[in-house]
Amino acid sequence: MEHPPYRLAEELDRFLGDPDDPGELFTYARCMELDDNEEFPADIVRRFQEWGLPDHYVPVEHGGRLRDYEQVLQLVRTVARRDMTCAIGHAKTYLGGVCVWVAGSAEQGAALGADIMAGVPVSLGLTEREHGSDLLATEVRTDEKAPDTADHWLVSGEKWLINNATRGSVLSLLTRTHPDGGPRGLSVLLVDKRELDEGTFRHLPKIRTHGIRGADISGIVLDGARVPRSALVGAEGAGLEIVLKALQITRAMIAALSLGAGDHGLRLALDFAEERELYGRRLIDLPQARKVLAGAAADVLMHEAVSLVAARAVQAQTAELSVTSAVTKYLLPTSTDQVLDDLKGLLGARAFLKGVYADGRFQKLERDHRLVGLFDGNTLVNLNSLVNQFRSLVRGFGRGTGDTAGSDIACDLGAPLPPLDPSKLSLVARQGSGVMAGLAASVDEIDRRAALNPALAPVAEAAQRLLAVTTAVHAEMEEYRSVLTEVPPAAFEVACRYALCWAGAACLGLWAHSSDHVRDDPGTGALWRDALWLHTALDRLLVRLGEPAAAGQETYEELLGALRAARSSGRLFSLLPQRGPERQPATPEAAAKETERTS
Repeated sequence: MEHPPYRLAEELDRFLGDPDDPGELFTYARCMELDDNEEFPADIVRRFQEWGLPDHYVPVEHGGRLRDYEQVLQLVRTVARRDMTCAIGHAKTYLGGVCVWVAGSAEQGAALGADIMAGVPVSLGLTEREHGSDLLATEVRTDEKAPDTADHWLVSGEKWLINNATRGSVLSLLTRTHPDGGPRGLSVLLVDKRELDEGTFRHLPKIRTHGIRGADISGIVLDGARVPRSALVGAEGAGLEIVLKALQITRAMIAALSLGAGDHGLRLALDFAEERELYGRRLIDLPQARKVLAGAAADVLMHEAVSLVAARAVQAQTAELSVTSAVTKYLLPTSTDQVLDDLKGLLGARAFLKGVYADGRFQKLERDHRLVGLFDGNTLVNLNSLVNQFRSLVRGFGRGTGDTAGSDIACDLGAPLPPLDPSKLSLVARQGSGVMAGLAASVDEIDRRAALNPALAPVAEAAQRLLAVTTAVHAEMEEYRSVLTEVPPAAFEVACRYALCWAGAACLGLWAHSSDHVRDDPGTGALWRDALWLHTALDRLLVRLGEPAAAGQETYEELLGALRAARSSGRLFSLLPQRGPERQPATPEAAAKETERTS
């Protein structure tokens, strides 16, 4: 299947060169060196600029090349697969601009788009030292008492733990424009530090972090900074709503970081297992090692499936993004942390050591990814968002309502995506979840196909079990449908279970709508024809839901075979045909050497 987002990601990957080649700039060795020195990867970021990566952060209506959010997902995943610090440090610019894409004027969009495409870093100033994720407690304020505020805001206060706070020239700033306005007292200002008077702002020192050591995690203090009234994004007092809607988009996109980390970790662990020998036996030949690798491979593909649906849902199911983004932002970082933890057990001490195996890349990868769960609202914030929507989700599931047409588009990789309409963003999915409403139809479809293809019978049975569990979870949600504040711990547990069920419904929908596009592909068709990846994905989700296993070891052995085949042929292990950082040898001599190594 020729899927454009994957093809463009391949172009970027080829441009960046072989990460194992010391003659290239963006190499694993260079990233380890930068991490050791806690240095921002400025030279690598310039390479992104040469290729035009920032253009894909700017929507086409503002002069850029962003028309497909699945494309952004794959591009950032490509960078994250090599190095998390580079991906986080660069993609932060999209996060800084998204409030303007959601609610800004055409003039603001054009000006900011031009800056971003010219390589100007942009940041988002939300969190404060004393309040963390509590945006309602924002203390950065404007002063209306000064005599010269007719044409300007006078902004004062501190924003802290801000990515690119020092490097960024432009800052989307959540500030209190009305002291007694409550949620309606907050506004977003697009602050251009290049235009501020000297002495009215200062940067706080870079924070030394355990992961992404080279990233610019710092802060900014403003003291009567004069910001033009024209810097207001959207309506005055609408700042909190604008930010919450913007975060729905970015939370879906953060999946790219976890996908890249999963790709990288799985490759490191597989190569180690293939090479490591103990007492005359390779690690890959030991049953426990094979089980760990196959389980991690199943999770990586399940994460990719959920991310594909979520990224496409940004445009196809915009009104339900409050649910999609919360599920994705909770599930992908926490589950990828678990994948890396499982693989860490396979590598043993070499997962912690530097300079022993693969230059110590695994320990850096794990450190870096641990921070992803904190970005754009932590795990509890996203689970709380789901709990707050239990009422509409339970009602929608019972009635079979939700945007099922949008869900079908999100799950059909061959369907064109509509343009994003930010006006459809909503803080609550009022009609429920279209992905959940479509679950029964997906189960019926796989039942129909299983009647024609007996190999699908175990998958169809697993799908039926998922439907039963999902129905039970919605009954559990009923108990907490009126909870808005002081959420009990049990409600968070139910929200976790809901997220797993949503992921299963998304996987089923993706297979039901897209398998015909991919099943004949020579590279990845085997994963789709008899629903191999879906079988293992449902098994992993059902087990996490407390259910008995739905797939035997022979199924996982088949998946492990697909993983090893992809690695030996230089392909990225993925649901769709895609080359990763692995390269085909460039010369006959190199090809012969590579053949000897893999054989």
